[in-house]
Amino acid sequence: MPDLQVREYPVRPDLGRHQVLDPRSLAYRRPYTGEPIRATAWEPRIPVLDQQRLLAQGIHTSRMFDGVDDVDALGSCTGNAGTALLSVLLDKKQAEAAGLDTSSAREAEEFAIRLYAEATVADAWMDYTWPSQDCGSSGLGVAKVLHHRGLIDQYGHATTAHELCRDLQTGPVLMGMPWRDAFFEPDQDGFIDHDPNWAASGDAGGHEVCITALEDVALDEHCHLMPEHTVLRFVNSWGPSWGDHGSGRLYLTTYLALRHEIDLCQPRLDRTRS
Repeated sequence: MPDLQVREYPVRPDLGRHQVLDPRSLAYRRPYTGEPIRATAWEPRIPVLDQQRLLAQGIHTSRMFDGVDDVDALGSCTGNAGTALLSVLLDKKQAEAAGLDTSSAREAEEFAIRLYAEATVADAWMDYTWPSQDCGSSGLGVAKVLHHRGLIDQYGHATTAHELCRDLQTGPVLMGMPWRDAFFEPDQDGFIDHDPNWAASGDAGGHEVCITALEDVALDEHCHLMPEHTVLRFVNSWGPSWGDHGSGRLYLTTYLALRHEIDLCQPRLDRTRS
């Protein structure tokens, strides 16, 4: 096994991400070299997913996996974020061929749960896997599964604000992050960091989201990013009633404050698929 850098977080039904960094993958990241950065947005082709209230959605894990009881929630945020991202990369026909029904929230959530299950296996450093143990997973594990299934060509990492903004020019990005207690209650515009004291709130666990937009890009007179006025939008997996119709926002300064506990991974599909 490679010398992975692992930071584990407590797993709960709404949070289940661990930070896993592979030095082999990070060695191939693309440093920012001055590429243009503009506001951009990518829209998932699936409804907003909900990793909670599974039974109310008609999702029975006992029917999906052998020997597993029904659960009403799973710490499957990595699988949910990966499914949202995949729905951007694949068109409707390609998604159907991959087993992803883009028109059904229930079917898409079941796809995400299966993706989560495979990611827990790909995270070979863990002692447990789902089904049976809701042990959490990583963005890296999800990317490995998507690549193994042949649904993406490659995946890369970003470690700076400029690299993140540059990568968002070409597609959405998976972001694993520490989740503060203050983030659970976004303001009316979906900003999770609206409370100026959010950093002092407790650590709830680790969470994975899919960054879908770079909004309100602010540059100074030297064309340098102004993080305090640059906004990221992400799609969450707690249903459409959370945040701004299921999405949240944060300032780039918040990413910078949490950067050492964040991992950014961009699965890519560069070749045309029929």
